[in-house]
Amino acid sequence: MECTRCVPRKPWDIPFVAEPREVPALRRIMRLHLGLWGLCEVSEAAQLCVTELVSNVITHVGSGTPATLAVSMNGTHLRIEVHDPDARALPTLVQAAADSEGGRGMALVDAVADRWGVLLHPDRKVTWCELSTQLSSSDGHSGGTRVARAGAMLGFYGMAQSSRATAPSMLSVAVAEEVAIDVIADLLHWLQAHGRDVDEALDRAQMHFETELGTGGE
Repeated sequence: MECTRCVPRKPWDIPFVAEPREVPALRRIMRLHLGLWGLCEVSEAAQLCVTELVSNVITHVGSGTPATLAVSMNGTHLRIEVHDPDARALPTLVQAAADSEGGRGMALVDAVADRWGVLLHPDRKVTWCELSTQLSSSDGHSGGTRVARAGAMLGFYGMAQSSRATAPSMLSVAVAEEVAIDVIADLLHWLQAHGRDVDEALDRAQMHFETELGTGGE
């Protein structure tokens, strides 16, 4: 499959010490990774889940506990795991009062995640949750039909530019960016050759892009 049509999302993990000061850094790491994965739509929910899962370890296992944050794709769902060494302190879903300052962590996770659970191992437990990404595949693009069409077009365009006309061109994102610029330039030449105003066309395209970006439309 051409790389213009997919986004590699390799599993990653990071060890940390379960302390309140670590939470902002873990949220920032999650936000940056999801940006690279093209999953900004679930970034806020994912950061909330990280906050609550880590806070659960701090509260019920103990501040200073060595733990690990692991993130991967499970099909089209984003999977977030927090590993800690205490298999006895199990998270529970409780109905906290509206004015309660505690006890709502897993209720918040339950509210934003599609599913969550706990895996017990002899030396640790894994508290996990999964968020729907609305992707068509685990390495698919977000952004709807326009992004899908653009990826397909860049793949064909790259193949046409390649000297190996018998084999599809495997485009990296960096190479695809250059191909995309060539596509835009060629389209501007086509418009100019047909007597159209290229600046007006660029302005209209920018307006369409910004409008659809703001409304979430495809």
